[in-house]
Amino acid sequence: MIRILMTAILFCGFSACAQHTPSSQSKTFNQMNNTNPQTTTHTTDTATFGAGCFWCTEAQFQQLDGVISVVSGFSGGAEPNPTYKDVCSGETGHAEVCNICYDPSKISFDELLAAFWTSHDPTTLNRQGNDMGTQYRSVIFYHNAEQKQKAEGYKKKLNDEKAFDKPVVTEISPFTAFYKAENYHQNYYNQNGEQPYCHYIIGPKVEKFRKVFKGKVKK
Repeated sequence: MIRILMTAILFCGFSACAQHTPSSQSKTFNQMNNTNPQTTTHTTDTATFGAGCFWCTEAQFQQLDGVISVVSGFSGGAEPNPTYKDVCSGETGHAEVCNICYDPSKISFDELLAAFWTSHDPTTLNRQGNDMGTQYRSVIFYHNAEQKQKAEGYKKKLNDEKAFDKPVVTEISPFTAFYKAENYHQNYYNQNGEQPYCHYIIGPKVEKFRKVFKGKVKK
């Protein structure tokens, strides 16, 4: 828990207090976070991110203006229709992910990428805090060539500019299928805010996230 909170504070620090952050990290994320919404003929678009426990990822991305819905589920494995128990075994190849439906006229994919890399530690392989296993890997499942190009480009930029103390190890793979998790996983933080994990782990991460993206959060 201490590691998670320290990570959240660090991320908040480089966004809100640039004078205390490496210039390369601040510059890179400011460029991503200040990108204008995309011009598109589509009413909505979809991003699929894995950033550790999907309860945390869901709660954070629900805060962003322009995000229409966030659905927790599984992607990246070979087994069809896996259960949460199946995925927790680490044998299905799936990662816990969130399917994020968003309005590109209000929030860009670039901004979602900034939120993604800010929301977790992308330098740890198959682990987020005390959650260990391939199901908790940092991963972007791209839906088109533009998403692939942007994800790979920003990952390279983060590593070239040494934005983190260690290299970003985020997997970038083509989206193939998404399997919705059981209903009790959906909207988990909002439904279970007083549970210890929500109160002590997710809650502080959400508050830090809202501070980092205060210009983009829902009122």
